[in-house]
Amino acid sequence: MTPLSSHANQALTPVPVSSRVFGWSDHASLWFSLGVGLLVMQIGAYLVPSVGTQDALIAVIAGSIIGSGLLAWVARTGCNSGLSSAGLIHATYGSTFARLPVVLNIIQLLGWTTFELVIMRDGTTAILHRAFNISTSGFGGLAIATIIWGAILIALLSGSMITLVRRFVSRFGLPLVVLSLLWLSWQFISTAQSQGLGAIWNRPGSGGMSLFTALDLVIAMPVSWLPLVADYARHGRSGRGALGGTWLGYTIANIWCYGLGVVVASVSKPDIDLVSALLLAQGGLVALGLILIDELDNAYGDIYSGSVSAHSILPNWSIRRWGLVLAVASTALALVLPMRSLEPFLLLLSSVFVPLYGVILGRLGIVNHAHFATQDRKTNLSAALIWLAGIALYHGLAQWAPNLGSALPTLALTFALAIVTRPSQTTLSQAATTA
Repeated sequence: MTPLSSHANQALTPVPVSSRVFGWSDHASLWFSLGVGLLVMQIGAYLVPSVGTQDALIAVIAGSIIGSGLLAWVARTGCNSGLSSAGLIHATYGSTFARLPVVLNIIQLLGWTTFELVIMRDGTTAILHRAFNISTSGFGGLAIATIIWGAILIALLSGSMITLVRRFVSRFGLPLVVLSLLWLSWQFISTAQSQGLGAIWNRPGSGGMSLFTALDLVIAMPVSWLPLVADYARHGRSGRGALGGTWLGYTIANIWCYGLGVVVASVSKPDIDLVSALLLAQGGLVALGLILIDELDNAYGDIYSGSVSAHSILPNWSIRRWGLVLAVASTALALVLPMRSLEPFLLLLSSVFVPLYGVILGRLGIVNHAHFATQDRKTNLSAALIWLAGIALYHGLAQWAPNLGSALPTLALTFALAIVTRPSQTTLSQAATTA
């Protein structure tokens, strides 16, 4: 492997083994931290009362295990190859066609960062109002809060990603977030006990969504990280460590936050939003503040990966420079975009990235040969057609067979087709030799 240099396209060049520093615990702490967030709790709150409490928790546990397993599989593939997410896309779809999903990835990462900044801003204004009776509901107050969080994000992006993960996330941020979640969980479970656990546990759904639709919504959250995970896993020392650490860390966080959202929605008044419900809990002000600080690494993760993808297309700008530009853009978008229609946004992302990575895993995820990732094919027609057919299938199932769910059938079909149409190992080796 060729060492990375400032003149190389760092997104498409494998990270040399000598430069990989992430161990199992680094992967686990990173993805636990990235899995925690108010946004995840909010989606959990969406599940009830559309589905009953029991079905909601079934969807949360099963969807988290499945979705996080898929995320971990991509992490292992990225670690074994040393390639970024953009590099995996190029290796699977060809250097020309790959620009389409890479650009879509950049757009969706801008969207996610904007969502993160909005929820951090709204959480900040709610805390200021409750703790200090300061009203910041006007545009000026909201703009100041947004710009402050955006400025902090920009400051983080000026430093090293590896240092941030190994020092801030693992040693400082993670223990505080765990304590916050433990406190909030104890508060709301105690409330549930006082209201009657039996009644809450047996509460039926209103029929707004089926169990499989709820499962799709839970899977959508880890799936939304699929285009990012390789950007971090490529710095791992072991594919096995990347797989196990990512799977365990994200599964625990996703189950915990989705489940907490379900409990909060189950014990709160119907007309109260999640942030207000958290603030009303004893000690909720401090716990919410710590979770808001942790929300920063979610925004950072989105923007860093977006900058890697942008660098893969225009390598004349460094990853750091692209990160600063995208952070400024997302801050500007957070000033003007309202936070609504979150569920359709998540499901739309799944419709693109579930089949995209079904094909990637079918082509790259079951072999351990990083060298074939350097093949220089303009467009891999079979891979591109399977991906597009997978998007159509996802939306078709949602329209004509909503009770079956869309994510799992689409993933299974695209994965199987990708394996069947995969070039032979001899062809791959010849392509790598002539590249």
